[in-house]
Amino acid sequence: MNKGFTLLEVLISLAVLIVGVVGVFALIQQSISFLPLSEQRLAANYLAQEGIEIVRNFRDTNIVKGDDWNLGLTDCGGGCEADYVSTSLSYWANRYLLDNNSFYNYSSGTPTLYKRKIIINAGTANVLKITVEVSWRERSRSHSIEARENIYNWY
Repeated sequence: MNKGFTLLEVLISLAVLIVGVVGVFALIQQSISFLPLSEQRLAANYLAQEGIEIVRNFRDTNIVKGDDWNLGLTDCGGGCEADYVSTSLSYWANRYLLDNNSFYNYSSGTPTLYKRKIIINAGTANVLKITVEVSWRERSRSHSIEARENIYNWY
């Protein structure tokens, strides 16, 4: 009886090995191509949460000053925009956020991929419903993230 492999067995073994190696390389390439999108999605999530924090900061400032808790936090029609250097909400102008040394704002810096819209709807007498939409384009595809939260008159 002959011991050893036939040519057919060797070819089948090589084919299985090649399919496995090609599969691993395809998986690595797919993972690398999703890396920028994951990075952008993470930044967009933070920007959406920051939008809610900005509105919460305006509410808290109103309370500390002794003003009505929701002063200036009314519906801006098609949405509002603000950043941490803003003293009030302004009408949404559909403009890109600017990056000034990793500090996003509307006044100075280099343009980013992101647009942020803050939507405020009145709930009950002591509740405002906040929705923040962050959108961006990557490889000619549109992406968006949305964060929602209710803020209350805690005073």
